[in-house]
Amino acid sequence: MRNITLLLFGVVFWSVSPQIMRAEQTVVVVLDDSGSMAEKMRTSNGRMKRMDVAKSALLRVLGDLPEDTQVGVLALNTEVNGDTWIVPLGEGASTQWEANIERIRPVGGTPLGAALRMGADALLEARSARPYATFRLLIVTDGEANDPELVDAYLPQVMARGIVTDVIGVDMKSQHTLATRAHSYRSAADDAALERAIGEVFAETSADDQNAEEDFELLASLPDGFAEEALRALTAVRNEPLQEAAEYRAATPSFTRTINSSGGSQPNNSIFDALLGSMMCCFGVFFGLAILVVVLAGSRKQRRR
Repeated sequence: MRNITLLLFGVVFWSVSPQIMRAEQTVVVVLDDSGSMAEKMRTSNGRMKRMDVAKSALLRVLGDLPEDTQVGVLALNTEVNGDTWIVPLGEGASTQWEANIERIRPVGGTPLGAALRMGADALLEARSARPYATFRLLIVTDGEANDPELVDAYLPQVMARGIVTDVIGVDMKSQHTLATRAHSYRSAADDAALERAIGEVFAETSADDQNAEEDFELLASLPDGFAEEALRALTAVRNEPLQEAAEYRAATPSFTRTINSSGGSQPNNSIFDALLGSMMCCFGVFFGLAILVVVLAGSRKQRRR
């Protein structure tokens, strides 16, 4: 039984080790194209529309991405071929990206909650096939959501599933209410700051795995039970789509919203307690991976002596 488990674990680790070492990125950008993005902001060439600044910054960053980075761009209102997926989630840049992104126009409201769910579900579907890359949801916005009740229902689910959520506030006079709820928040008051903020989200640490074959050979020396537990942790990631907002509220009796001083909304403490518990489960998966890397590195060092 142990030999079969080691074989399965070896196959899993052999296939995912390169992704882990390269910190491969899959990112969905939710780009705010509401009417307020037509307002002008400071740039090195004078004042320009926020929308134009955001599109230019995004295109410059996308043009410098590694070939294996998977990216999708989702607008709140603009449609290309009847779909708000301006750039469908996929691999590699193309000339069509620029043409589609340039078609985005600032008009309409700010349905961040609905877009949050669409972007997260696309990432979860992609992760079912490639569960060991890094999956991020980047929200670039200049204002609060028109559907805060959907944000309150979907954001905890997104984070509980281990999707890294980043928010960039574009030329905002005060912090966005998501600033203290997402994994990271950056303010961008000018074009340089916006491009830098987007670039930081896409930045990845690359490290080629030069010892995959040797690591595979070392699996046989792992302690009894270690392979079974590690394999269980590696396959425990939740990839099911988000629950409908109504279903989530029904399943969470204590779900309430409190209005803070800035006029935004947040779930009550019980929601954050549940979220913290789920995040700790996700942390366990990555902690297991970290232990595995340490064990393999130690074993390799011992063999070389």
